[in-house]
Amino acid sequence: MPTDDELLGELPETFRYSEAIERISERQLRNLIAHGQITSLSRGIYRKTDWLGDDDLIEIAAKSSQATLCLRSALARHDLIDDIPAEIDIAIPRGAWTPETAAPVRWRNFDPATFTVGRDSLDIGAGRTIGIYSAERSIIDAFRLSHIDGADLANEALKRWLRGGGQPSVLLRLAKAFPRTLTSLRQTLEILL
Repeated sequence: MPTDDELLGELPETFRYSEAIERISERQLRNLIAHGQITSLSRGIYRKTDWLGDDDLIEIAAKSSQATLCLRSALARHDLIDDIPAEIDIAIPRGAWTPETAAPVRWRNFDPATFTVGRDSLDIGAGRTIGIYSAERSIIDAFRLSHIDGADLANEALKRWLRGGGQPSVLLRLAKAFPRTLTSLRQTLEILL
């Protein structure tokens, strides 16, 4: 009979119930949970107890393959703002199913036609990734949605991006996909430059 350590060796750092059952029996899984060697992140999603990673992002990525860090969360990841957001801003295409999560998520519904513009992938450990908007797309979204988070957020992010060597031509090229934002972004760049 395999030991708990041998059973844990069969499992990835984070996994779904179905992934575990492909490798070990349900009884062995329940035994590992009972012994505190596996922790439940949310319904059907688990991690090894000693794994150190971002449980919230793992849960979000497991529940929505289209989940993408955006707005304050993406700006903070790109070090363009000092905030530590209380909620994780996650974009999904408008019309997509919004999953229930234990993580504090503010779901944002973005236009499917522009959803992938500036979308990259972020390694969150344990062989998993989640979408993240580029610094340029995040700045454009901050301007585009300034009626929600305020113009100060967009202006501060743009200033930091420029100080860090950001190229206005790259930003304006990407902003062409968002024509309503282009004018306010150009005007702000003219003031700052």
